[in-house]
Amino acid sequence: MRQRKIAPSILDADFLNLGEQIEKINKGKADLLHLDVMDGCFVPNISFGPKIVKSIRRITKIPMDVHLMIENPEKHLESFIEAGGDMITIHVETVKHLDRMVQRIRERGVKCGLALNPSTSLSTVEYLLPKIDKLLIMTVNPGFGGQKFIPEMLKKIRNAWKMIENSPQLIDIEVDGGINFTNVCDVIRSGANVIVAGSLIFKNDNPEEAIIKMKNMIINCK
Repeated sequence: MRQRKIAPSILDADFLNLGEQIEKINKGKADLLHLDVMDGCFVPNISFGPKIVKSIRRITKIPMDVHLMIENPEKHLESFIEAGGDMITIHVETVKHLDRMVQRIRERGVKCGLALNPSTSLSTVEYLLPKIDKLLIMTVNPGFGGQKFIPEMLKKIRNAWKMIENSPQLIDIEVDGGINFTNVCDVIRSGANVIVAGSLIFKNDNPEEAIIKMKNMIINCK
């Protein structure tokens, strides 16, 4: 059975006090740490590089999922693995030879995730499902935190679950974008089991409590 998990995204964290922000995530016992790497080309924003990932690795043992929202991710793959990424998630829209890239990630001994923008069909990754650990469905157009959830993506999540429910290996379905306390159970019921949350946590007066509340909600959604 797939474990339901909460993955705080540091995109909305206060980088001036990043150490303190990570400590609050540690106290909230988040399951994963979601690191959105943006290059200003594939998405209209720039975030951070491997040096920040390496710094975060020193202050937390939470598994780090490095979400590469960048063009030519093959050029930067090694640096993010060496920085401490436990999973590398790449966008299918950015890679010409996707199977080869997945193989490279797996050969380096880290987990592999594939991400899809809202307009990208699930059919682009179906043949690779036996080789990946996670399918990330973007429920906003990537590039900025705090966007509104696109409700039509619930159908896409349901279709993704139909694709993997009979798979012999455990494949997580992660959802990223606009998740809040009102819609999270709809997302879980549609088939997702990993929830990325950024502004919901870091714009909260008590990030630790927000993580705990969200974890309790996703565990108890029926």
